[in-house]
Amino acid sequence: MLLVRSGLFALCQWAATLIFGPLSLLTLPFPYRFRYQFITLWTHFNLRCLKKICRLDYRVEGIENIPQRNAIILCKHQSAWETLALQKIFPPQVWVLKRELLWIPFLGWGLAMLDPIAIDRKAGRRALQQIVEQGTQRLNTGRWVVIFPEGARMAPGVKGRYAIGGALLAEKSGYPVVPVAHNAGEFWPRNSLLKYPGVIRVVIGPLIESKDKSAAEINALAENWIETTQRELSARS
Repeated sequence: MLLVRSGLFALCQWAATLIFGPLSLLTLPFPYRFRYQFITLWTHFNLRCLKKICRLDYRVEGIENIPQRNAIILCKHQSAWETLALQKIFPPQVWVLKRELLWIPFLGWGLAMLDPIAIDRKAGRRALQQIVEQGTQRLNTGRWVVIFPEGARMAPGVKGRYAIGGALLAEKSGYPVVPVAHNAGEFWPRNSLLKYPGVIRVVIGPLIESKDKSAAEINALAENWIETTQRELSARS
């Protein structure tokens, strides 16, 4: 039944993608907030299907740590699940992502309509400059910026190198950082069709102010909190 439920969810997800992809193009003339509200209906649909079909739900802790002003989210990356859930948990946002994702038919079209910061990972310093410049512009328009500092998805218990881009954006823009940890990889493993039933725990950490802090300090604070919380989540599983 696990395989059947997971397969049914995959069919529903791709059917929704085939519908919302072309429709998202029609939202181009409208303001960002309208585009965001319409296109993220796809996200809400997927999360509802996960709950109904795969019996996979989630619980958020630390909601009180979400500030009134917009900020930069530095989040652990374990699966595709958090790319959906962050849209439901936090206000309208844009993501730093690899530009190749925009080339995917249907899915990439929807992403492109949401003004992401699409970078070339091989560009080095130019990619960092793009994150800072475009990220600051998005933040100044009231949007949140989501960054997965490890870049690639990591299996539970595995820690990647925390890139400096998100912390550098915080230092240069003056916006604070909200660290996020979760154990989604234990239920929706990376590169796997299977979705295991249960309740994913998401923990939102205390705000990290960027004033009078270097990018290295901000990055270290976020990394230490996220990885410490990840170990606690694994211990309770």
